[in-house]
Amino acid sequence: MAFLLPLGSIALAATLSGSAMAASTVNVTLWDKGTNADMATNLGMNMGGSDMSKATMGVRAVPAAVKAGEVTFEVTNNSSETIHEMIVVPVHDAKSPLPYNEAENRVDEDAAGHLGEVSELDPGKAGALRLKLKPGKYLLFCNIPGHFANGMWTEVTVQ
Repeated sequence: MAFLLPLGSIALAATLSGSAMAASTVNVTLWDKGTNADMATNLGMNMGGSDMSKATMGVRAVPAAVKAGEVTFEVTNNSSETIHEMIVVPVHDAKSPLPYNEAENRVDEDAAGHLGEVSELDPGKAGALRLKLKPGKYLLFCNIPGHFANGMWTEVTVQ
């Protein structure tokens, strides 16, 4: 079950859900156009031989590994002019390509196993998503047309 919360509601939501101490938080930054940010370049998401080191957009998640259970993704759009979003899907096999719809220039979210999202954040805005996650790898990405192919994805490990 996914929840989209304004950042100010995170503390209240954690308190209402019970065990706030057991929850993990991942700070997610969405960036583009020359923002100085590190990003993963070797996730094997099979993007047709793209050189991801030259990506013009990205997603950064800190920490990149958290404990299984309740995980809150605090997402900030650091762009000064572009709307971004963050979607979470499980990674079943990093060597297999995601279901990418070339005509729409985006990932087929339903076929990828969409678990939840922080949708369409205006530049400079923030939002949050809370999910109960099992151990495994998860992909965080922006699915606005063209953004995934331009480097807006990263992986988070749940242990």
